[in-house]
Amino acid sequence: MNKMLIGLGFALLLGISGCSRQQSDWEKTRAANTTDSYEQFIRKYPNGEFTAQAQARVKELYEERDWQKARDADTPEAYQAFLKQYPEGKWTEEARIRVENFTLAQAPSNATPAGAETANTPGNPPAGSAAAAAKPPVAPVPAPAASTTSPAKVAKPSVPAGSYGIQLGAFKSSADAANKRWEYLDKAYPKLLAGLSPTVAPKKSTTTGTLYRLQVAGLTEKHAREICKSLQAKSQACVLILPTQH
Repeated sequence: MNKMLIGLGFALLLGISGCSRQQSDWEKTRAANTTDSYEQFIRKYPNGEFTAQAQARVKELYEERDWQKARDADTPEAYQAFLKQYPEGKWTEEARIRVENFTLAQAPSNATPAGAETANTPGNPPAGSAAAAAKPPVAPVPAPAASTTSPAKVAKPSVPAGSYGIQLGAFKSSADAANKRWEYLDKAYPKLLAGLSPTVAPKKSTTTGTLYRLQVAGLTEKHAREICKSLQAKSQACVLILPTQH
């Protein structure tokens, strides 16, 4: 009976010693806070009390490392690669925002190349053609006398005030995610976003599915640019929406 009690006592002491050693190792691992330290702890205590926490922290650290790489590259391809690797991670929604912002920022260019209006117009046959060779030379026309009045300026098409907008996010999960994003931004930057009314605009895509875009419309160009500049300085996603992109 005494031997049994002594054996139980030793077993209890060993158990307490093992727990205190694991607790001590866990505190050291948390203090180091590196993937190597957590992976070493997991190998030493594969079924330990803190193993699940160590495994979760390893995943977080790897995701943070890859997210930083994607941000440093700051390209649509880098964010797409991140999304493929972490479809449901901590930074997944932010990566989707940035991919959508790149897409939105790529405004089509409708500019006409210089000189295109005069090329091959009626009465002007292509250079080098038979018609051009047969056409008699035209006598030079005397230059008109210098005018004392200033030439009229070509009026640029005016953009209505309040026709700009901003996009603050693009969410795949639901419109609720966009609304929650606005609640966060509104609380974090109350002065910057004061008086603004957001909208959630769904957009279907063959590659990303339906994205719920958090937007604010009815801004002047100056106001929209100021908001995006301030948010981007704080590492918050924001892209300018031009009048032609509404």
